[in-house]
Amino acid sequence: MKQSIREALPGLDLVLGWEQGWDALHATPLFIRKAEDVDRLILGPTCVQSLAVQLPSLKGKKVGIVVKGCDSRAVVQLLRERLLDRAEIILFGFGCDGVVSLKRLTKVLGDLDSVTSVKKTDDRLVVESPDGRREAAFDDVCAPKCLDCAWPNAVESDHFAGPRLEPRPPAESKTALERFEEKSLDERFAFWKREMERCIRCYACRNACPMCVCRDKCLAVSRNSKFVSQEANPSESFMFQLIHVMHLAGRCVSCGECERACPMDIPLGLLRAQSTAVTEELFHEQAGTDPEAPLPLLTFKTDEETIEERD
Repeated sequence: MKQSIREALPGLDLVLGWEQGWDALHATPLFIRKAEDVDRLILGPTCVQSLAVQLPSLKGKKVGIVVKGCDSRAVVQLLRERLLDRAEIILFGFGCDGVVSLKRLTKVLGDLDSVTSVKKTDDRLVVESPDGRREAAFDDVCAPKCLDCAWPNAVESDHFAGPRLEPRPPAESKTALERFEEKSLDERFAFWKREMERCIRCYACRNACPMCVCRDKCLAVSRNSKFVSQEANPSESFMFQLIHVMHLAGRCVSCGECERACPMDIPLGLLRAQSTAVTEELFHEQAGTDPEAPLPLLTFKTDEETIEERD
């Protein structure tokens, strides 16, 4: 990967990757502009952020980006919507076997201050600190999206490093959405009502979303919005989330960034999974897998095979 970036760098304005943050558990975005910057690049289970969120603001520059499978789907979807120019993007892909959820890891291992080393074996995550060595089953501490990931490899790349990985079998017999839909409608509504009581309307979910590209015109921050007010209460927060979900219908690439970024630990990925499942069932296609595929919600057909018309 590093050699590919060094060779391509003279023709690029910058390359987006990850470097180690303030400790071994935290990776942070790396902006590679010089050959010596390449040595700081890291790949591993702590590279959790989707760097694709940076790309719309870099339009007009020649940009390289390091992508795992879910990140590459965001780039492909942005290309599909003509929000990026393929000639301006160089993709450095690799196979990802899962990233860590710091929230889940903290619940399993407790205090995680002063971590000096993080290593992933086949099915374990080993964390070392001055207090000693601790480990956990990776399925218990990985990001929820990784438990049934069908896209471990970059779906599109100009350079690919390392072996291509097989999609992992689902860790559980039912997805979180399938388990949630077993509840009654009243139970589901009560669940989201409780969750929205914790929402502080910080918009971290929106800001981390690589597909949320109209932030400067977002109705959620408009003083004259007719749909949702600035008040931070459960009903207005739920309305904002539903608007965000509808904006992502047919576009969400299930990267899980909304849920990762939420400081209140609200399971926002579950809310988006519902609309994703509906659009996939109706149109038999997944967002972010084909840059040339027509956009389902912008394509008119006289007869839709999967939509039953009313008489």
